[in-house]
Amino acid sequence: MTTQPINDEQLRTLVQERYTQSIAQLNVVQTTGRQTGCCGSGCCSTTAADPVTSNLYSDAELKELPIAAALASRGCGNPTALAELHPGEKVLDLGSGGGIDVLLSAHRVGPTGFAYGLDMTDAMLEAAERNRLEAGVENVRFLKGIIEAIPLPDESVDVVISNCVINLSADKGQVLREAYRVLTPGGRFAVSDIVIQGHLPESIQQDMEAWAGCIAGALGEDTYRQLLAEAGFTAIDIEVTRRYSLQEVAESGASAAIATLSLVERDQLEGAFVSAFIRGQKPQ
Repeated sequence: MTTQPINDEQLRTLVQERYTQSIAQLNVVQTTGRQTGCCGSGCCSTTAADPVTSNLYSDAELKELPIAAALASRGCGNPTALAELHPGEKVLDLGSGGGIDVLLSAHRVGPTGFAYGLDMTDAMLEAAERNRLEAGVENVRFLKGIIEAIPLPDESVDVVISNCVINLSADKGQVLREAYRVLTPGGRFAVSDIVIQGHLPESIQQDMEAWAGCIAGALGEDTYRQLLAEAGFTAIDIEVTRRYSLQEVAESGASAAIATLSLVERDQLEGAFVSAFIRGQKPQ
């Protein structure tokens, strides 16, 4: 277990390494039909292998997309379906990865709308652009940058979505302030994320592997609500969409950290990690 203090640069470097590695393994799977091992399901699994990322999209949605976009997904929900996107809207996906939610959003908003994808990892951006070209989607643009400093003007999008990415930030308050800034008045915040219902042990919070596995950075419901309100959002709602056993959490990338916990701590965490749909609105 790699245990060290978390700071922005350490965390970004680790996430970039893991997601670059994930894309590299995906390329091997696509070209040879054989999955290679690297460091367990938390960093290298495809969508179907991970209990957190599997079975999120309908068959109808997947038929619209290149298979690579689906396999590259590392999300924990389907924000495009839950955000109730409308034709003509502009959408921004924070941490767009292989582009699955951006491409689905582009279909939902239609030719009069537009979808942006923001990611900091070159390999993911390259994969997303390949997927866009294969899908033949024109109303999409992928941007390189970090979610704490969105490279878009104030009040430039109608909806901000994200899929299990905000938990990877070391400064979630700044992410939410940036999301609020780029939203138009009346704009909607609609993200899927991992939330913990209870106390997150210190040993997990300090484990870099568990951060990369979308576990150590999970916020409690009350904290998420507080940060959204402090950013300016109203109509805040958190809806649980999935609940995970401790074994599923371990398989997603936190096995080493969980192995250090006492039996009491393990009992307390059983079912405490959930995927949730988090909503907010920027006042008119």
